[in-house]
Order: sequence, then structure tokens, then C-alpha cells
Amino acid sequence: MKTILVTLLLLALTATSFAQQAPPAAPAAAPPAPALDDTAARLKALEEKILALETEVKELKEAQALPAAPSTAAASSSRETALTTNAYPPPAPAQSLEPAQGGVIGGAPQNAKLLNPDISMIGDFIATAGGNPFQPGPALEFHEAELGIQAVIDPYAKGDFFLSFGEQGVELEEGYITFTGLPRGFVARAGKMRSAFGVVNTLHNHTLPWIDRPLVTDSLVGGEDGIDDTGFSINRILPAPKGIFLEATGQVFRGDSADVFTSHQRSDLSFVGRLRGYKDLTESTNLDIGFSYARGHNDLGTNFITQLVGADATLRWKPLRRAIYHNVLWRSEFFWSERQQLPTTQRAFGFYSAADYRVNRRWTVGGRFDRSDRARNDNLTDSGFSAVVTYWPSEFSQIRTQYRFGRFAEGKDTNELKIQLLFSLGAHGAHPF
Repeated sequence: MKTILVTLLLLALTATSFAQQAPPAAPAAAPPAPALDDTAARLKALEEKILALETEVKELKEAQALPAAPSTAAASSSRETALTTNAYPPPAPAQSLEPAQGGVIGGAPQNAKLLNPDISMIGDFIATAGGNPFQPGPALEFHEAELGIQAVIDPYAKGDFFLSFGEQGVELEEGYITFTGLPRGFVARAGKMRSAFGVVNTLHNHTLPWIDRPLVTDSLVGGEDGIDDTGFSINRILPAPKGIFLEATGQVFRGDSADVFTSHQRSDLSFVGRLRGYKDLTESTNLDIGFSYARGHNDLGTNFITQLVGADATLRWKPLRRAIYHNVLWRSEFFWSERQQLPTTQRAFGFYSAADYRVNRRWTVGGRFDRSDRARNDNLTDSGFSAVVTYWPSEFSQIRTQYRFGRFAEGKDTNELKIQLLFSLGAHGAHPF
């Protein structure tokens, strides 16, 4: 309404200006006296209309300047007016301008925080009841405190470091630099890192949906540390049919990974490759499939090779339109191990299959079935299952309870009850999912 009135006002003023500035007509073509009187009357009427419009516009401005609750824009305008009219006291002068190029005295400027990396700490406390002679552990244990230091180095690289503090000491769990600005879509990484073999091997302890790791991980893939070594990695997203995400990864390591690979000389490197495919099946469901291969020398010497083959599948269901905290995740991994040793090569197989259902914002329930041969003696097979309940007080803490039953090849059964408390301090970066 206000815009229309202002537009009419401008048009009326323009017409008046043209009427007053128009050059007088030639005497021969001068209009008769009655026509001049009619024009003067019209101009007078137009001026009266303009005055009326000006009065109406003024009233509208006064009405909008007195709202019951001032809007954000009005409040901002009022603050600016107050500052320009010294309604507020002027800001206090800076305490010191001397360290403009050096250290900061009397408090760091706000933009100095941009130079600091993201720092976080995650605590992992575990209590265990029951007996398990094959996987012994204390009744109460501060399992791990993970310190994460992460930052963008420049537009082409970022750095990630994860230090693990345990009751027995400190170790570098991961520390690497990632180059994201390489040509042709390649992404490279160098440092100490978890290998891309399978899914569980890439996960830190606090990101697992269980308190322990599957039996097949302990038996064939190095247990909690897994294939975790110093080397470099390169990966790239591959062309694929529409709707399919395809990624290939190749890694070269020094050759020392738990009891899986051992390097006896500089040429005893280990190699890992992985091909991963992802597709959205529906708006709420997606499927993730991967194939992995690893090769290296084992602890018996340079002439003895261990090879691993893995396949994994993950199905996720999350109805985004109905609920945020309501989803199902099913995951299975299968591993084949070929270990050269005397007197014969051992060929072992193992797998796990697990499902988790998030009931609501606070509660998640799940279960897992395990079965695996042993890498050094493929005639021995262990199995078991677990039931897990997780309570989330917030996004920064979890309380998890797990019952674990195990049936080992020696003919002994084990029953354990574990309770875990996880808590996070600071901004911890995302891990692979």
C-alpha cells in the first residue's frame, strides 16, 4: 500500500512539473479562454489530491513507527540510532595495541581462535562380570581416553591426529594428513592410519555399536588394533551408472599390523585394496556393499605370506518423514584368511552378522552372531552371540549394556555381562560409517 501511494505521488509531481515548465504556445494557436480556465482547475484539483496523499503517507509512516513489539529490523535501527547519538557509552579502548604482529597481551582477539585446531577427548569406561579364560580382562577398566586434534591446514589439505591414553600408556592410534585438492578427483593420505579393510577395522572403539569386537576380528584381522600401520593411501570415486556411488581405495603400508603382518626387512610391505559401492534403494533405505583384499608377510619370516579377503554388506532404513530417531541397521562381514606356515598352509573362514534398532531418541537395542575359525589352526572354530542395549542421555554420552555368550573350540562356554560408559568433550570429528 505504501509503495503504491509513493508511486502515485511521484507521477503526480512529475505531471505538475511538466505542466508548469511547458513552453507557451504561439499566439496564433493559443487556446480559447475557457480551455485555460479548465486546465487551471484541473491542476488545482491535482495539487489537492497530492496534499491528501502526502497526509495519508505521513499517517501510515507514523502508524508503522509505533508497533506493539518492535521487529528485528526496527530494533537494529534503534541500536544504530542510539550508537550514533551516544545513547550508549562508547566502547572501552583496547588495553594494548603493541602485540599486533606477535603474541596477544590481555586476551586473544576473536579471530585468533581460527588458528586453533578442533580438540576433543572421549572417555571409555568398562565394567565386566562373569568369566572368560580365552579373552581375560579386569572387572573395572578405564579402557581408553581418545584425544582428537583436527584442523584444516590449507585449502588443499587437512590433518587428523588421534592419541589413545590407556592404563598401560599412550600410543598414536592415527595421525595423518589428507590431500583433498589433487587433480582428477584423487584424494591421498599419508601417515599412520587404520586400513580400509572391511568396515569394523576402520572404526574406533567409541564408534562401535557394541562394547567388544566380533570374534572374527580377534581371530583373523588383528583384534582391537586390527590392520593399523604407517603408509599412504589413495582413493577416487569411479564413474558408475546413475544412482550408484562407487569408490576405489589402494593402500601401501610398512608391513607391521598386530599379529597379522610383520615386516622383517624394508621390502616386506603390506598392501590393502577396497572397492565400495553405495545405492539408495528408496527414500528411506540404502545399501552399502564392499570387497577388500590385504596381503603381507607374517611373523614366521619373509618367505611366509598371509592373505585376507573380505566382503561386507550394510543395509540402513531410516524413515526421514516420520521420525528422526527411528532407524534399523543390519551389517554382515565375511573374511577368508590364508596363512602360510609349517607344516601346511592354514585356510580359515569367519563372519559376523549384527542388527541394531533405534527405538527412539534415547534407546537402541541390538544383537550380533559370531563364528570364526582360528588363523593359526583352521580346525578350531569359535562361536557366540551378544545382546546389546544402549541408552543415550544426550548426543555426547552413552550407557551401554552387553550380554555375551561364547562357545569355544576347547568345549568351554563363557557368559559375560559388560557395562560401558562413553562420554565426549569438545568437537570430535566424524569417523567413517
